[in-house]
Amino acid sequence: MDKFLQLFQIPDLKKKLLVILGLLLVFRLFSAIPIPSVDTERLAAFLSQNQLLGFFNIFSGGALSNLSIVMLGVGPYITATIILQLLTMIFPQLKEIYYEQGEIGRAKFNRLSHYLTVPLAALQSYGFLNLLVAQQVLVNLSFFDILRNITLVTAGSLFLVWLADLISEQKLGNGVSLLIFAGIVSGLPQTIQGVIVTYEPSLLPTYAAFLILAMIVIAGVVFINEGERKIPVSYAKRVRGNRVYGGASSYLPLKVNQAGVIPIIFAISLLLFPQFLAQISGFISVDLSIRLTELVNKLLNNQLIYSAFYFFLVVLFTYFYTAVTFDPQEISKNLQRSGAFVPGIRPGQPTGEFLNKIINRTTIWGALFLGTIAVLPNLTQILTGIQLLSLGGTALLIVVSVAIEIMRHIESQLVLREYE
Repeated sequence: MDKFLQLFQIPDLKKKLLVILGLLLVFRLFSAIPIPSVDTERLAAFLSQNQLLGFFNIFSGGALSNLSIVMLGVGPYITATIILQLLTMIFPQLKEIYYEQGEIGRAKFNRLSHYLTVPLAALQSYGFLNLLVAQQVLVNLSFFDILRNITLVTAGSLFLVWLADLISEQKLGNGVSLLIFAGIVSGLPQTIQGVIVTYEPSLLPTYAAFLILAMIVIAGVVFINEGERKIPVSYAKRVRGNRVYGGASSYLPLKVNQAGVIPIIFAISLLLFPQFLAQISGFISVDLSIRLTELVNKLLNNQLIYSAFYFFLVVLFTYFYTAVTFDPQEISKNLQRSGAFVPGIRPGQPTGEFLNKIINRTTIWGALFLGTIAVLPNLTQILTGIQLLSLGGTALLIVVSVAIEIMRHIESQLVLREYE
């Protein structure tokens, strides 16, 4: 709490915090602006029948529930990033840009993600609007009305990506994560209101179970996020002139969950992909699009199939994103260049193989934890039929993880100014 209050005592940090809050307020204002010709009753009924879209509505901050111009959120940008990171394994040029060109390469990679976001947002908006027209959620639309709505929704998604970049520039957190965080938190007042309105004494055990589960999830997220394996590192002594450098010992921290909350976001985006393909098949045939959409919804609305697939994707993306962001061979090369080595391990490739073995062993616990938390509400709903716990685990996981990330950025900024 003291560190949070210090933010308002340092003019530079206070300005950054106010800029972020202002940008998040702009996001919430735009999420309340609907596109024209929406049948709200049919929309509410359609979202209640589709578990995945209801889940996506949480991450869009309720923007999907009223079909706002930012209904897609930052989903197209996340999908573009996933596609490009997958392509780094196929195209050496992309891998060189991402890994070997430092900050300049990351900026180029991010620019490519922005370019790819435009066609993906247009395709996703067309597919989703086509689905809504088929479900008669959008009525009395001409060709120009559909074209106008596609343009609005695509522009809205790109506008959110721009807001996310502006937030990231403030150095107090990742812009995409903060927008998703704001979207989830914005639904809390409505949830609390619903709990108060529907409260009955007989539901007290349900509420107690929910609170206990929330405490367990929060404690587990903090424990896993803060957990790390410390690899001892020694620095060889070097003599330069009359001085001796090095000879010190340190450690290399390998976090249990290197990927953070990103695997959850990736898994959600990929779960939406089959529905996206079914929707854009409307280019070929509207009837084919409707049949494929019904098939996808039937599969994903099956709790067991959905939970199993969701768990698998979270575990897979935890390993994938860890492999993308943490290269053991590159770390071993950097250690060797700086005259450092792991005691008992030869420098170079043997050190890389050792680090790879360690990171695989530690990541499995982070991956299983993330997967379990992601599907825990679904499993609880299957076993007990308690609707209140539905979707709570993943949302709580993201909120806690992003809050920890924000606190780390705040602490680093405060430490930086103390040194100054």
